[in-house]
This record gives sequence, C-alpha cells and structure tokens, in this order.
Amino acid sequence: MKTRIILFFSVIILLLGCTDFLKTDPQGQLIEASFPVSSSDALLATTAVYAAVRDWYYNSGGYPILDIMSDDAYKGSNKNDQLATVGAYDNFTFNTTGDGLDRWWATLYQGIKWANVVIEKVPAISMDTTLRNRYEGEARFLRGLFYFDLVRAWGGVPKVTASIPPLHLGRSNSEEIYSLIVSDLQYAETHLTKKSELISSDKGRATAGAAEALLAKVYLFQKDFVNAEKYALKVIQSNEYSLEPRFIDANGVNGNNGVESIFEVGALGVEDYNGGGAQYANTQGVRGSPNRGWGFNRPSIDLRRSFEPGDTRLKGTIIDLGDTIDGVFIKGDPDPANDPVITLNQNGDTINIQCYNRKVWTPGNDTPTQWAHHRRLIRYADVLLIAAEALNENGKQTDALTYLNQVRKRARGGNILILPDVTITDKNLLRDKILLERRHELALEGERFWDLVRTGKAATVLGPLGFVPGKHELLPIHQSEIDISQGSLTQNPDY
Repeated sequence: MKTRIILFFSVIILLLGCTDFLKTDPQGQLIEASFPVSSSDALLATTAVYAAVRDWYYNSGGYPILDIMSDDAYKGSNKNDQLATVGAYDNFTFNTTGDGLDRWWATLYQGIKWANVVIEKVPAISMDTTLRNRYEGEARFLRGLFYFDLVRAWGGVPKVTASIPPLHLGRSNSEEIYSLIVSDLQYAETHLTKKSELISSDKGRATAGAAEALLAKVYLFQKDFVNAEKYALKVIQSNEYSLEPRFIDANGVNGNNGVESIFEVGALGVEDYNGGGAQYANTQGVRGSPNRGWGFNRPSIDLRRSFEPGDTRLKGTIIDLGDTIDGVFIKGDPDPANDPVITLNQNGDTINIQCYNRKVWTPGNDTPTQWAHHRRLIRYADVLLIAAEALNENGKQTDALTYLNQVRKRARGGNILILPDVTITDKNLLRDKILLERRHELALEGERFWDLVRTGKAATVLGPLGFVPGKHELLPIHQSEIDISQGSLTQNPDY
C-alpha cells in the first residue's frame, strides 16, 4: 500500500498552523517497505497520524450523532435533510446498514494503522533518542484516542497493533482494549513534552498533559476513580492549564491553542480538507443568512431550559435568531415551510426552536470561514469536572467542591449574584450535581451521551427518545464490516 507524502504536508499545515510548511515541495510516493527510514521520515510519519482527527468522518461518521442521541440536541438542518440517515439517531431507529458508522469505524482504524507504522518502525531509526521516543509517544497517544472512541462506541473491537495485521481478526474484549489504551497513554505521558515546552510550530501536537487528561477520562469510564483522581490532579497540579476568563473563548477563536486547550484539532478557513479546512463546524453552522453551513445538531428545548438563571453558558452554547455575533446578524433560514422558527405540538407546547450551536462559531459570514474552527477534544474544564467526580466517588467531597466551583465561578461571568457555590456534601446528591454541571459546561461537545451511559442514567433520561437498555449503550457494527470479516466479527446484542 502506498503512502502519499502530500498528505503529510497537508496535515502539518493544518495541525500546526505554520505557513513555513507550505514552502516544502511534495516528494511523490514512497512505499511502506522503505518508509520511514530517517529522522525526517519519522517526523512526516508521525505528523501523518494526525490526519485522522481532522478527517470529517472522524467526527462520529461526519455528523454529530453523539449529541443528537442525547437530550441536548435534535437532528437539525431543514426538516427533510438527511432525515433517513441522521434522523435515525434522534429516535434510536438506526440499524446495521445506516449511513456513517462504517465511515467512522474505517477512519479510526486508518488512524490506528498510521500510528502503528510509527510505533513499529520509528524505534529502529538512528536518530536523537528523546525525539524518537517523543514521536512514538505522539503515535501512542493518538492510537489510544482512536481506541477510546472505538471501545465506547462498539465495546470490544479488533485489536490491531501491527501495520500489517492478520487478514481476519475477531473482537477482543473491552478490558483488553482498555488495557492497550492505558499502556499507550502511560508511554505517551512519560515521553511527551509539556505544553509550555512546545515551540510555536509544534502547537497542536500531543503533550504529556494531554496524555494525563485522557488517562483520567479513560479511568473514569472504567469506574476506576482512584486513578481518575490521580491523573486529573496531575494535570491540575502541573500548572500548565487554566480556564479561559470568558466561557465563550473556551471553544472560540480567541482560545485557539490557549490556556484551556489541552488537545485540539487545528484548521484553516479554507473550504477544502486538503487545503487545511475542517468540516466539523461547517456541518453545524448557521443555515440561511448568514450561510455558514448545514445547521445540524440543533440545541434542544430541554437543554435550553436546564440552565440556571443567568448562566453565561446558555448564550455561549446556543445561537438564536436575532443574535448579532462578531457584527453578523443571525437571520437563519427565512422559509418557515423549510425550517419553522418555532415548532409546536398539538397541545401548543414549544418542542423545537430554530437555533444553532454557538460553540462551533468562527468570525465570518460565509462558508469557508466556518471551516476554520479548532475543535477542542480535551479542555481543562472537563479535567476539573473529572477531578470533582472522582474525588466525590472517593469520599473527598470537600475537595470535589473546590474544582466544581471553579467551573461555576467562570460561568458567572463576574456576576456574584448568580450560580452560587455548590455546598452539597451528600455523595449521591453531589454526583447528580456534577453530572448536571458537565451537561452545562460541555453541551454539544459530544460528551452528554457517553456521560448518561457510563453513569447508568441513559435508560431514564433517553428512554422517552427511544433508547432501549441493553442495546443502545453500544452502536451496531456496520454490516459491511461484518461481511468483510467473513465471520470473524460478531454483531452487538439485539441488532
């Protein structure tokens, strides 16, 4: 299989945001048997792994289905756009042949293959030992990230740790996959640099803090609260990160590679993947006027109503028609037959409002500028709330409140009369309060569905939307993958 070196350079342009790489000429094609063999090859091979996180399909198959499956969002766009495919995630009617899951699976495994090339071949290259270990650490971080998506979405999956694996692989169990993820991330933590030690042209690369933050989340999902606390506190006590003063900057352009960003996907304002653009935000951008995108992932009425009075995160999460952002007036889709401003049920209750995801907004009034959004995959507020949750489960309620209230303080926007500090010390009540805080802080960032599943609340919260316990905790493996495996892969229950 041939590897296109031009891909390496497009990845570098995007992830690092450094125009110097634009001046480097493509070098044709190299076969895997002779690549990588030098320190410069090692850099190219490592950088190539980052391509997977910028691929549109990396984002749950292209559409934000994880938010749509939660109580935070609806399908969005106009009424009929992608109704048969994306709409199925609104009411849990998706099946084994639906659109998107095959692309997500394939993109994650493509990223794993690229990571395996680095992990397998770079250690044999004669070069600076520290740099060589760092490249392997970056590849292992990314492989851990890819497998974390796979194991959460599908449970036990094939464990591929070689660049050329056996033709047919069965499913490893979840415990084996989690063990691999932890091993990869621990290696990454040991060999990656701190964020503060990165030179400007390396901004966007994985760091030791990113590995520790992801380890904290991985342990949280395994309900290993001791280790979740350990690694979350490592990140906090490193003093490498802090909250952006304004919530809006936590996901906005002013916070790109900023103090709160632990790991993000960089992008350029170009309506072209190969040119450095990223379509994740375009998929969710405002429809109509201004024309920023497709308008999928519409914030739900339930999410809107769940915010406490005065919480600045409400307007930092939801764009309403009539808003003016960066001097741009939000008119939205002007055709009520295509996309009503307000949708009522037969009782006259509001069940839908034409609104959009504020967190993917980038300054501009056209489509290309929307492609410049830097998606935050891990940010510091998430780590603070992981610490709060783990500490509470470990019986350290006072410490948990410290980190929970740091997040709430920022959400006040300087108004001391709103969002008072939480003082609850009952473990069960505080657990629910932290989960609600995660909802408000991380809404529309792909976290809510996972949080409901891992805390056992999905059946209660999502049952009215169609969630079936014992089935929908996992997604179906696409039938095309089952067929290709020639019997090696088995389907998840009840699909």
